[in-house]
Amino acid sequence: MSTFAMHVAKTGLNSQQIKMQVIANNLANVNTTGFKADRTNFESLLYQVLRGAGENTSENTSLASGLSVGTGTRLLNTTKLHSQGSLINTGNSLDLSVEGDGLFQVLMPDGQIGYTRNGAFMRNAEGTVVTASGYALQPEIQIPEDAATITVSSDGIVTVQQPGAVEAQEVGQITLADFPNRQGLQPNGESMLIETPASGAPIIANPFEEGMGRLVQGSLESSNVNVVQELVDMIETQRAYEVSSKTITSVDEMMRFIAQNI
Repeated sequence: MSTFAMHVAKTGLNSQQIKMQVIANNLANVNTTGFKADRTNFESLLYQVLRGAGENTSENTSLASGLSVGTGTRLLNTTKLHSQGSLINTGNSLDLSVEGDGLFQVLMPDGQIGYTRNGAFMRNAEGTVVTASGYALQPEIQIPEDAATITVSSDGIVTVQQPGAVEAQEVGQITLADFPNRQGLQPNGESMLIETPASGAPIIANPFEEGMGRLVQGSLESSNVNVVQELVDMIETQRAYEVSSKTITSVDEMMRFIAQNI
């Protein structure tokens, strides 16, 4: 029975170690534009039912509660917290943020569409609006080389003012994507999320339509990591790890006592 207790404590050590890694990743990305913090979710492992509830204790009586012994815990999954991060003004005409729901769509090198809240865009040599890694915004938007000013309206219409032109020229429309289950999106690095069967098919719409938020030009969305809360969680995780480690030490001392005195 003592070895079972060690096994239970070991599951606690493993789970808390993974949780600490999640916390470390959140803190490491505290300055990452558009980053959404991860939260860990635990579940208990199977129980050993030694006596079932309702078993007879005499001819006319039965147990009001059974005797069940847990076998530990495990980290079930992590979920992204899609709460709004604060908007930081940059003054750059191609820095965009989403206030409300919605994700930018980006064409990845492998042909997949990546979804992100990181709106730090720029023009490449061909005038295409791309991410810092060179991935093209979707739908693709071309900015003329001689464009003097670039304006992005809150509903996603991109216009440019060219020298000698009286009126601004519309060059594209930025659309946003959302999902029935955003928690089902798979993090893929580079602040990108990838569609999965769990997330459902993307809902594509212009800003302000079908529940999408609005675009804010000249600003970026900061990470939504709450540093104070992460530090509190870190201390709590450390204490839980120490308690599980102490459990193993205590069980080992009990077994040593038995071996030396029997």
